[in-house]
Amino acid sequence: MRNRTQSILWILAVVLLAWTVTAPAGASDAPRMPKEELRAKLGSPDIVIIDVRAQTDWLLTKQKIKGAVRENPRQPEKWIDRYSKDKTIVLYCA
Repeated sequence: MRNRTQSILWILAVVLLAWTVTAPAGASDAPRMPKEELRAKLGSPDIVIIDVRAQTDWLLTKQKIKGAVRENPRQPEKWIDRYSKDKTIVLYCA
């Protein structure tokens, strides 16, 4: 379980790094899910979609994935344990 949490935090760190650096080193190593695959899994009880966009970006857009939960990307330690380690957790920021 601890390994999965560390993996999720690593993925989140890569996402956050992408916000601050034009070409983040290691970002290409992060697991990716094509939008078609994600679309096919929407509504599945085995997937949790977490929107980690900056709050201003999230508030100013009408484009949101139905069923996604918005979490603060700067404070994963406050929310990461809310989600089952047995589910596929998808973080997105765009």
